[in-house]
Amino acid sequence: MTQINADTSSDPVATNTGPDAHGWWWGTGRRKTAIARVRLKPGSGEFKVNNKNHDEFFTEDRDRNDLMSVLEKTSLKGKVDVQVSCLGGGFTGQAGAVVLGLGRAIKKYDSSLESILRENGFLTRDARKVERKKYGQAGARRRFQFSKR
Repeated sequence: MTQINADTSSDPVATNTGPDAHGWWWGTGRRKTAIARVRLKPGSGEFKVNNKNHDEFFTEDRDRNDLMSVLEKTSLKGKVDVQVSCLGGGFTGQAGAVVLGLGRAIKKYDSSLESILRENGFLTRDARKVERKKYGQAGARRRFQFSKR
């Protein structure tokens, strides 16, 4: 009978908290069906989403304010460069995914900011998704009109 070593200290995934070979800290965020891969490194404050300025990509003020509030609350606005790759979902889902990914990347960048990120909800995954439509019904919960006769 062979014995399995349960030591996870040599696991490269568990210890990967530093920057990658190019100096970027990574964070992945998800919301609804949107996925955002966020990269962060010290710099001049450039914020790009899918190779566009974040103001051009997110047209809603609410979405832009949500993104910038993460950097403002952690006092990193203008001190780090952020590059995001978003796919799937709509604008609101993508904005929520970027907020979560940015929070996770900042946590890896500076772990002393974790308490600020947690109390503002930037590390909490929003698990709500669209409920599927069921057969015999008009929608996910809406039924067809009932007729007695």
